[in-house]
Amino acid sequence: MTDPKPDTPQPKTPAPTPLGALSDPQPTAPPHSQWRDVWDQFKRHRGALAGGIIFLLIIVVVYLGPLVWTIDPTYIDIRARNEGPSLAHPFGTDQLGRDTFARMMAGGQTSIAVGLTAMLLALGLGSLIGVLAGFFRRLDGPLMRLTDLFLSLPLLPLLLVMVMLFRQALSTTFGAETGIFILIVFAIGVTSWMPTARVVRGDVLALKEREFVLAARSIGTTNFHLITRHVLPNVLSPIMVSATLGIANAIITESALSFLGLGFPPDFPTWGRLLNDATVYLQDYPERVFWPGLAISLTVLSVNYLGDGLRDALDPRIRGR
Repeated sequence: MTDPKPDTPQPKTPAPTPLGALSDPQPTAPPHSQWRDVWDQFKRHRGALAGGIIFLLIIVVVYLGPLVWTIDPTYIDIRARNEGPSLAHPFGTDQLGRDTFARMMAGGQTSIAVGLTAMLLALGLGSLIGVLAGFFRRLDGPLMRLTDLFLSLPLLPLLLVMVMLFRQALSTTFGAETGIFILIVFAIGVTSWMPTARVVRGDVLALKEREFVLAARSIGTTNFHLITRHVLPNVLSPIMVSATLGIANAIITESALSFLGLGFPPDFPTWGRLLNDATVYLQDYPERVFWPGLAISLTVLSVNYLGDGLRDALDPRIRGR
């Protein structure tokens, strides 16, 4: 009689997995876009966030305020001249009875328009010269010597000479207000592009030796596509910072020209012109100097803080610190 064969071991059936265990108990957050990372870094800079809010409020008051405060800034009311702040005139009136608050808004429109337009001109010219000088070796020497030449020129006397030479011709051709606007924007723009050009050139010199640019060149990418697709997007940070600083510089320069009496006509308000007109009455009515001075200071300070925050947010080397 033989012993019975031992039972063959049966494979064990795995226990059913609970439905809840199939899902990840700690789901990962979706990846952020680059602009989301820029915004997260920017809002950590409290000064930049406050500067952006103040600059936005100034633009809203200057451009949308006249829709609510409908007093004509050029309306003359001799009976209401030299009045102090009141409900009818929150900032008082000037020596001709014109509403100071309405003139502040009208002057802000001109000053900010000059700042933005001159910044765009200087930014475009500086970025173009910086990219060409950094990317093409044969153009580097001549363009940088041209930049050094402009940097060595005394800017304020040069601006005064340009205004004196071309003021009458442009006013006759385009009208007094439009001609002076074109002249001031052109004068500020062509004398403010040099810092942008030098900063952009330095970044382009470093970028054109990077692996992704060399790889794109090795597959036959043209210089135009190398610049537009690979170089320019990576120099956006210094360009944006130069843009914000250029607005502040243009506003200060325009205010200085108007303060010296070489800007817009006397009946065309700007913050610098209002400041110039108020200096005559400084001892009797000091608040007339205070309002345009405060507007210029707040605008320039907020734009500078905004540029500081954009520099930190757009620089990938310090983003996330």
